[in-house]
Amino acid sequence: MEPIEPGPARSDRPAVQTAAPYPRDLDRTVVLRDAAAVRIRPIRPDDEPKLALLYDRLSRHSAYQRFFTVMQRLPTDWYHFFANVDYVRRLALVAEHETVSGYQIIGVGRYERGDEPDLAEVAFVVEDGWQGRGLGTILLDSVLSAAAARGIGRFRAYVLTENHRMLRLLSTRTRIEERQTEEGITRLSFRRRDADATAR
Repeated sequence: MEPIEPGPARSDRPAVQTAAPYPRDLDRTVVLRDAAAVRIRPIRPDDEPKLALLYDRLSRHSAYQRFFTVMQRLPTDWYHFFANVDYVRRLALVAEHETVSGYQIIGVGRYERGDEPDLAEVAFVVEDGWQGRGLGTILLDSVLSAAAARGIGRFRAYVLTENHRMLRLLSTRTRIEERQTEEGITRLSFRRRDADATAR
């Protein structure tokens, strides 16, 4: 999916804003389709090294689907940008799995609010070995729910047109309002499916 990354197009953005209190209410344990237990929690600044390790474990295919490019290592300042959020305008949730060497981050979902207060861009990545087990669905639903609680009702995502799994997930779990494809990238504008029920 679209990077939501620091770069030339985002150079006019202010530095990381003062963070709101850590949202402990978003910390929970979920059970995947195969009964594996995974912890979902808000990201923390000290997750930078774990994000780097996650990227190192991604296949070239998964890295390309997430960042639209493949680099041996992401720039260090990207990890800092990804791990430091204010929990309101920018929020990320990580999926962790306990191993013999400690907890590993195996997935990340995030949103970033744009110039319009009720619109946010979202992006997701799941480690290869954990794909197809329901984790992507959990991260999507969790991120959209957290965003809705913070006054965000509209969402945008950029997805490689060949990423059929992500496009199918968004089509089945959200209400697509607009879809545009250009040069192999599909831009989707959507809302949560339960937004209609909330509005009634």
